[in-house]
Amino acid sequence: MALEIPMQGIDARARELGIDLSSVDLDSINLPAGEDFGIPSDDEDLLRDEDPMELEMGFANVVVVDNLPVVPPEKFDKLENVIRKIYSQIGVIKEGGLWMPINQETKKTYGYCFIEYNTPQEAELAREKTNGYKLDKSHIFAVNMFDDFDKYMKVPDEWMPAEIKPYTPGENLQKWLADEKARDQFVIRAGTVTEVYWNDARQKMPELVFQKQYWTDSFIQWSPLGTYLATVHRQGSQVWGGDDKFERLMRFAHPQVKLIDFSPGEKYLVTYSSHEPSNPRDTHRVVLNISDVRTGKVMRDFKGNADEFTPSGNISVSGVSWPIFRWGGGKDDKYFARLGKNVISVYETETFSLLDKKSLKIENVVDFCWSPTDPIIALFVPELGGGNQPARVSLVQIPGKEELRQKNLFSVSDCKMYWQNSGEYLAVQVDRYTKTKKSTYTGFELFRIKERDIPIEVFELDNKNDKIIAFAWEPKGHRFAVIHGDGPKPDISFYSMRTANNISRVSKLTTLKGKQANALFWSPGGRFIVFAGLKGFNGQLEFYNVDELETMATGEHFMATDIMWDPTGRYLASAVTSVHEMENGFQIWSFSGKQLYKVSKDHFYQFMWRPRPPSLLTPEKEDEIAKNLRKYSKKYEQEDQDAFNQLSEQERKRRKQLQEEWEGWVAKWKQLHEEERPYRIELRDGEASDDEEEYDTKEVEVEEVVHVQEEEVPFDLDQE
Repeated sequence: MALEIPMQGIDARARELGIDLSSVDLDSINLPAGEDFGIPSDDEDLLRDEDPMELEMGFANVVVVDNLPVVPPEKFDKLENVIRKIYSQIGVIKEGGLWMPINQETKKTYGYCFIEYNTPQEAELAREKTNGYKLDKSHIFAVNMFDDFDKYMKVPDEWMPAEIKPYTPGENLQKWLADEKARDQFVIRAGTVTEVYWNDARQKMPELVFQKQYWTDSFIQWSPLGTYLATVHRQGSQVWGGDDKFERLMRFAHPQVKLIDFSPGEKYLVTYSSHEPSNPRDTHRVVLNISDVRTGKVMRDFKGNADEFTPSGNISVSGVSWPIFRWGGGKDDKYFARLGKNVISVYETETFSLLDKKSLKIENVVDFCWSPTDPIIALFVPELGGGNQPARVSLVQIPGKEELRQKNLFSVSDCKMYWQNSGEYLAVQVDRYTKTKKSTYTGFELFRIKERDIPIEVFELDNKNDKIIAFAWEPKGHRFAVIHGDGPKPDISFYSMRTANNISRVSKLTTLKGKQANALFWSPGGRFIVFAGLKGFNGQLEFYNVDELETMATGEHFMATDIMWDPTGRYLASAVTSVHEMENGFQIWSFSGKQLYKVSKDHFYQFMWRPRPPSLLTPEKEDEIAKNLRKYSKKYEQEDQDAFNQLSEQERKRRKQLQEEWEGWVAKWKQLHEEERPYRIELRDGEASDDEEEYDTKEVEVEEVVHVQEEEVPFDLDQE
């Protein structure tokens, strides 16, 4: 923030120094090169590399529309009205901003026109929306930006080979995975500072890796595999990578960017911005760019009004339901899709165009989600015609758009879909109306995706009228947990998709009564789960072993807002962010519920574990390691013992230091006591000894009158 000084203060200071400001030529003053007066700017290099600001927009707000009908003068007005009607729906055309050149010899139009909008953004949108517009069979619009003509005219006639730059090795983006202590990293944002740490549980404290002030203007985000850290700025977004240096790898220009999203395989970055419309009656204009993460090239952009990207009406604070584009399962990044009105538009990343050049038409579709591992879309269509046409959930295979399975649902109030992270199961939570339509009850439709013909099992709780508070699949497993109930202390039930005889049928494992929890957090490796009481439950935590069906520990992080497992499932973080004014900071717990350490941070905004890529080991190799764990664990047990001994040595040194400080303090006061001995002798009338035993002790009783009360004499009438 710049320091502002009023002119009166400058004049007063000049008079004190004997300087006549009227004689000073301010224009002749040159600051020393590189002088920043102690206020460094993190964006200096960014601004220095940017193109100079253009004071005029030039012709960026002008489009050229070709392939128009060639008409005589008597049809000028009719053609102009048709064109104006089409293009005024997209933006505001300037007064006199529609011009059709005329051939002076034939007195007919040339078959093209120029349209000038108020802003370049409206012109871009006009090109996007109307290029290829079919006026009739013989006239299909070809729309280009006026500035493009100048760009293409500058292309040299002779081909020149590109300059080959020498290869310079970059930062090792996976180096952090080779940490000798097998630690995980996390990033936090507090105040204006962003910091990356190692989680050093053995030392029971975090180890700082990298720190930067004003690293981002709004938020930070890891990529799904942990390779990149993205920051967001007014000019666009940037990605950084490395082990401890975090060098800038790429910039993505996108003014006023508000949201970002990586594809699962980290190949692409989606950036989003919304802009005020020129017409107050219109909705915000949305701009979405999909860029290649490694090259920074914009592969496809989408522009339009906000309501075009929110067909279901589910508008969030940012103006849209995020993410707008949902990526297909797996890390191949081959498909992405978005929901439209009565359509699901599926795009493929080879050409970034619609799959088969057309959208998947589904009447009244309101939601869809991809399988986490396969190119399969699960979609939901609510009831139509007052219940005459039932609701349905369908599974559609991409790219063939073949319907694999469908289930009709009746009397549906609401529907939610939950994929298991291995793509083996899909749970559809269905809220249904009772016969009286005055209340609802909940059931589940469970799809077994990997089994033949995808069988579906209908599942209900023991009390189907219980309110469902939370549902969560076990990662890499076959179990799921449900929080249900209407009271202040709901129940938590566990179920398996298999029976004891390994038959494919849902079986109940246990129900835990009266838990202070409203959220479920499975360990990424399965087996362990944390019941968390967030918001109204004030941060109650319970660590539960589902294999043994027993509670390992309970804890509390007062006012906790976020719970996050590390990617290995060894540690858990609980945090209180700045939504609360007090108790900001985070705590690190072991998987079994032991609190390892806590860190307090004022104005605490974000805590994020650095994700890890999937293991390169085959399932068979993982099983072999699990069977021979004792053999492998000897090495790590020794390392743990060495770390414990190191901590013990540190504790011994700390205690020795405290003892030495105490002894030094005692010696100091003994010396002072000896220096004051002559004064004590003088005060004691020449007595030299400080030994209390050389003095006689006498007890003297002293009586002291504390209070005197006069006796009250009763008043006798007879004596009157």
